[in-house]
Amino acid sequence: MIYLLRERATKQQINEMLATLNSYIKLAVDIEKGVLAGGGELHADCEAVLLENGSRQVDIWGADWYLE
Repeated sequence: MIYLLRERATKQQINEMLATLNSYIKLAVDIEKGVLAGGGELHADCEAVLLENGSRQVDIWGADWYLE
């Protein structure tokens, strides 16, 4: 599941994003808008959600979040 987050993720959202890869979460962040998309199997999955919601390619950065 991929979430588009404008505020801090809830524990439930984190658990649902973590369910895809089990040990970490793929993220893409719009550094201009301060919006994060998390979840999915690839950074491109998260990036697509941001692009569909008006982000510009040049403003998007990918990351992995290891919760440990």
